[in-house]
Amino acid sequence: MADVLPYSLMFSKILLTLAVILGTYYVIRTRMQYDRKPATNPPLRPSLVPPGILKGIAYGLVVAMVMGSLLWLYLGYQSGREIVTVRIVNANTGNVTTYQARRVDVQDQRFTTLDGRPIILADVDRMELSAER
Repeated sequence: MADVLPYSLMFSKILLTLAVILGTYYVIRTRMQYDRKPATNPPLRPSLVPPGILKGIAYGLVVAMVMGSLLWLYLGYQSGREIVTVRIVNANTGNVTTYQARRVDVQDQRFTTLDGRPIILADVDRMELSAER
């Protein structure tokens, strides 16, 4: 019986996919038949805002969203390229070692210095970041 169960689950998934495809086909076919019928134009109702202005507002919102997204990406890129000073403090001995790295290269317990050296922190080490401005 255990061997039959995966096949029945796969068969039900195939049946569900076919049902969705047939349902979509039926809806599209019905809409196409409805669109072919001649429709009487509904009476125009007065609008508070002319359609041209609404179209301009819509395009303006799209442009504002795209510009905002580009600005967000640019600022994220700039902050990732910022050079930070990484201080590693050993909690047991108190020894402090200082490195420089880009902010994007600093992760949880590891980072890569400006000269390309990968540094992995031990469990007893503590990392402190400070931005150079």
